[in-house]
Amino acid sequence: MKRRNFMKAAGALSMVPAMGMASSLKGYTVSSGAKEIYEWRIYTLTGDGNVLDSFLKDVLIPAYNRKNIKAGAFRLYKDGEKEQRHVLFIYPDIEAFLMMKKTIWEDAVFRRESDAFYRLTASDPVYSNFESYLSEAFDKIPAHRLPDPSRTLFEIRIYHSPNEEANLRKVRMFNKEEIDLFDKVAINSVLYGNILAGPRMPALLYLTWYHDEETRSEAWKKFVSHPDWKRMSSLPEYANTATNNQSIFLSPMPYSQL
Repeated sequence: MKRRNFMKAAGALSMVPAMGMASSLKGYTVSSGAKEIYEWRIYTLTGDGNVLDSFLKDVLIPAYNRKNIKAGAFRLYKDGEKEQRHVLFIYPDIEAFLMMKKTIWEDAVFRRESDAFYRLTASDPVYSNFESYLSEAFDKIPAHRLPDPSRTLFEIRIYHSPNEEANLRKVRMFNKEEIDLFDKVAINSVLYGNILAGPRMPALLYLTWYHDEETRSEAWKKFVSHPDWKRMSSLPEYANTATNNQSIFLSPMPYSQL
């Protein structure tokens, strides 16, 4: 009898967090369909970048393509202290991400073609490490947009929030009105992702493209002076949502699929 009463009480208590969550998410749009999953990798090179480029172009990206997973590849727009490669894998959903992680090692073609690269770089690495960000597409743009072929400049921005609740409000800001304003002023969206796992949390990232530096500068001038931005940036509901952000300018590699 005591055990039965305890189970009833536990069942009742288990409803409390769920009810609280439903209340806290009021006003947020929850998509009923699958949203894309983005895996963003930042490789910091210590050796010959051509070696990694050949591996990405001829071995790794084709292996992902065989599973219908598209990949973008980028280098720093201007040379930095350390050379980098940024690689983006676009999955249709989280199941595809998990499946790819398992099945790539069962791909006989990949195992054969990657062997020389792995043997070479085991004792002489071409990169010191890579950071990895796993994110889920926003409701507003559940699937990525293709950039214009004339693009020369991409910008990846990573916004860090002081806590998870602030991160939710920043995502809401983008979904509700900030992406619409980007469209108006020619800040050209590729994708937006709420980061599920990464080196520093909580955070989100987004990728935009431009024809060149001048068009980017013009677009952002229009954005910061736009009355819609002045209005939304002063709203209390969006206060302290992103207290730190990182911006990286990128050029597409010749083998990039974006």
